[in-house]
Amino acid sequence: MKPHGPWKIINSKEVYRDPWIDVQRDEVIRPDGEEGTHCVVRMKPGVCVVALDDDGFVHLTEEFHYGIGRHSVEGVSGGIDPGETALETAQRELEEELGLKAERWTDLGCVDPFTTIVVSPTQLYLAEGLSEGVCRPEGTELIRLVKLSLGEAVSQVLDSRITHGPTATLLLKIQLLHGNQASGRAK
Repeated sequence: MKPHGPWKIINSKEVYRDPWIDVQRDEVIRPDGEEGTHCVVRMKPGVCVVALDDDGFVHLTEEFHYGIGRHSVEGVSGGIDPGETALETAQRELEEELGLKAERWTDLGCVDPFTTIVVSPTQLYLAEGLSEGVCRPEGTELIRLVKLSLGEAVSQVLDSRITHGPTATLLLKIQLLHGNQASGRAK
């Protein structure tokens, strides 16, 4: 038996794998001493980027997402490819999805969007000093640019119009870093 916090893992078995996720089913002894099972879904680590221009506007994406079955406004996001750093992924994704390049990149930490069953670490970046690049979305990506003042984007987080966890965290961190100065510039 392998200890796992207050749990004990009796046996682990991979039940599914593809290039983006793998699913593991564990036979366990629960913290209450009872036997049971617990599944863990591991997703490819990823990034989330919010680009902030010199006028205080954030550049976000709006796209239909299959899993939730609706359109979602969020930062540029993507999985980290083998051999690629999180920053390289952030730079690649920003140009691919919105056709933007940035001179300045600020690493704003990592979030775990899910913590019970899904492992999906997401590195957060603020991109500034924007210039045009070449937009090259993937075949599954039908992306529309959404440009909002930082203050409006934060308002949309607070009233649940922006629900993507990493984007919400990132926008709130940017607001704290830039304060009312950035949100007051764009009306």
